[in-house]
Amino acid sequence: MALMKRLFLKIVYTPRALSYNVRHLSTEVAYDDSPVEMENPFTKEKRQCILCKLNITPDYKNYRLLSQFQSPYTGRIYGRHITGLCQTKQAAVEREITKAQNCAYMPYYYKDKTFLKDPKLFDPENPIRSHRF
Repeated sequence: MALMKRLFLKIVYTPRALSYNVRHLSTEVAYDDSPVEMENPFTKEKRQCILCKLNITPDYKNYRLLSQFQSPYTGRIYGRHITGLCQTKQAAVEREITKAQNCAYMPYYYKDKTFLKDPKLFDPENPIRSHRF
């Protein structure tokens, strides 16, 4: 109560004291309103091919994995824009598919019927990057 009387007396007698006291009181309470260091929440994740992410090296004896990158009807090897592989893994997959075909592990013109119901690693109908046809 005594504080209120002193403040009231200063306000009545000296109007400048009010603004001084108000400024002085507001600076006593220090708020830390500085910017916080944080990562940019809008950055996209770096896209990584599925074989690099799972640390898989293609092998010609693993023809079940290699058949995922081959068309079931024509035997054509899907391109990078469809599979989403990096350049080195795509070249390795193509090399291993031809090696498996030469060793008679995989057929040339169609996909083995036992592998038709395998889960898909990618959607050939919806390529990652559009193609010219």
